[in-house]
Amino acid sequence: MPSPPVKEVINYYSGTRLNRYSFLRADAAFLRRAALAPAARYVALNNLSAVAVDKSQLATFSFDDVQPLIGAEPAIALEEKTAVAQFDSARASPLVVFLGLVDGDIGGTAATDDKDTVEIESTTHGTVKAQPYFAVDVTPRDSYKEAAEAFQKSFEARGLSIETNPRAMTLLPEHASIYAQARSMVDWNTRNRFCAGCGSRNLSIQAGYKRVCPPADLAGGSTPTPREDCPTRHGVSNVCFPRTDPTMIAAVVSADGKRVLLGRQAAWPTDWYSTLAGFLEPGESMEETVRREVWEESGVRVGRVVIHSTQPWPYPSSLMIGAIAQALPGGEAITLHDQELESARWFPLEEVRVALARGGSALGGPAPPEYKEGDLRVPPPQAIANQLMTAVVEGKFTGASKI
Repeated sequence: MPSPPVKEVINYYSGTRLNRYSFLRADAAFLRRAALAPAARYVALNNLSAVAVDKSQLATFSFDDVQPLIGAEPAIALEEKTAVAQFDSARASPLVVFLGLVDGDIGGTAATDDKDTVEIESTTHGTVKAQPYFAVDVTPRDSYKEAAEAFQKSFEARGLSIETNPRAMTLLPEHASIYAQARSMVDWNTRNRFCAGCGSRNLSIQAGYKRVCPPADLAGGSTPTPREDCPTRHGVSNVCFPRTDPTMIAAVVSADGKRVLLGRQAAWPTDWYSTLAGFLEPGESMEETVRREVWEESGVRVGRVVIHSTQPWPYPSSLMIGAIAQALPGGEAITLHDQELESARWFPLEEVRVALARGGSALGGPAPPEYKEGDLRVPPPQAIANQLMTAVVEGKFTGASKI
């Protein structure tokens, strides 16, 4: 295979124009001004599903909309030391995450002119003029269950609804990238509400991107009670930060460059096949992961591996690292070693090309209009698997491309 093209591929769930301003996440004064700003917009998630205008657009809310739920002085605006000192495991408030700032509009729904931006003074980095974006978890739970339920009734009255099939991938690309960030961050915080070092309830700080184990707990009272020592309070950066799981996904080309290896799981729709994927293990390079996973799942032995592009995958928080790989001569026999797949097959390039031309379909979505029983079905263009197959059939990795 020749060297890959230098053109960058921007996949679905990436390409956001939100500037995350990660160095301002510890600036409580800045976060307070941003959170309370008239121009601030909040994306709401209920059980990790987005509140949406329709299947293509996220709904956004003002601070006044969410204030009855998150409070007049949201926890995100507290200084870290203050938040730790005031930690009370008996009281809870909805998680709020700072997503970033944006200039210009997002899918035609925000920041269309100066009235949608605000000048926000930071403590150490001057004044920023932009529109703040936040995510808020509106799932009814804990002590704010009733407030969350009231919020749901309020947005339903406006004709908004919860998009219950996020994997349909129908959101506009800019909205999808915001949703991916929001979903991954809310999911990580929800899964890690207890300290890995001692098992006690912990605390979200730094705008939702860090969790710490406080040394004392008000526990519903007015006087803090010291907690047992915890190993996370010692050492360098020994706290809890968001995780991202690197995952390989590869279109495997036959040794002669005329076929593509695809697999399917038993739960997938009839005739629906995709590229092979699997998680990176410690001590592996991504190229080694491709070779191992392809062999474990299909028995096919891979030689050269070329990285194509990457895609954030917020289910819950993976980074799909897409590759094109080529089978070794004599190593193309299929054996399902780990039984993760129901089947794996070699498909001629022309058959894959026809399936791609039909448009593909998301899991849970309808089959393409031209599909007939027995035809190959593939993931939609929003999926990196589709982009990898497209790169192969267009000849970009087989030497047949004119680009």
